[in-house]
Amino acid sequence: MNILLLPELDNNQSCISITNLDQINHVQKVLRLKAGDSLKVGSLKGKLGTAVIEAVSDKQLKLGQLNLNTMPPSKLDLTVVLALPRPKVLRRLIMDMTAIGVAEIILVNSYRTDKSYWQSPMLKRIDEFVKEGLQQGVDTIPPKIQLKKRFKPFVEDELAAWAKDRSLVVAHPYSPLSFNKYIEQAGLPQVLCIGAEGGWIDYEVSLLQNNGCQSVSIGSRILRTEAAVNALCGRYL
Repeated sequence: MNILLLPELDNNQSCISITNLDQINHVQKVLRLKAGDSLKVGSLKGKLGTAVIEAVSDKQLKLGQLNLNTMPPSKLDLTVVLALPRPKVLRRLIMDMTAIGVAEIILVNSYRTDKSYWQSPMLKRIDEFVKEGLQQGVDTIPPKIQLKKRFKPFVEDELAAWAKDRSLVVAHPYSPLSFNKYIEQAGLPQVLCIGAEGGWIDYEVSLLQNNGCQSVSIGSRILRTEAAVNALCGRYL
C-alpha cells in the first residue's frame, strides 16, 4: 500500500486510532515505522496528506498531526462493464481497476458466468478490495460499483440509453477493427465491455452491438480476463 487509507474524517479532526491489523502490520513490518515517524495517508472520499505516528502496537496505531491538503487524482472518464469472473480473480480485478482510476464498474451476468459465482462470499468483500486498490493507487475516491444479474435487460434498457451520449466498445478477439484503430478514429471510448474467461458468446456480442457497442480487438492473442482488463484500461493512463 502506498498510502494508509483512513475512514471518512471531519475537516477539523487532528488524530485517529487505527485497529485494522493489516494496516498495522504494514506500518510495522513493511514500512518499519515507529513513533515519531510520518507517513502518507488519505481520508476516504476526502483529501490526501500526511500524519505522524504517536504510538504503535500490534493491536493499535495512533496517528496525530493529520495534515490533509491534497486533492486525490481525477477519475478516468471510464465505465467498465465486466462479466462476473471467477471469484479468485475478482479481487485482483477490482483492485487493479480501482488503482487505475476507473470511475464505475458494473459486474454483469453472462452465458459463461457460472451461477455459483453470484453466491460467492467474495462479492461481500468488494469494499475490502476497493480499499486495497485505493491504497495502491494513492486515491481516496472509490469507484461506483453495481451488480447486474440480468444481462439482456441491462443491455437493452441501460446500455442502449448510454449510447445516445457516450461511446461504447465491446472487446471481442475476432473483431476486424483493432482497439488502436478505433482510438485513432474516435478517441478513447467511455464504456468498455469485457467478457469473463472464455469471452462473450456470439449472441451477447450481437446484442451489445445492436445496442450501441462497437466491437474491437486488441490483437490475435486470446488473453485471460485480468490481462485483457489491464491492457485495455492501461490505454487511459
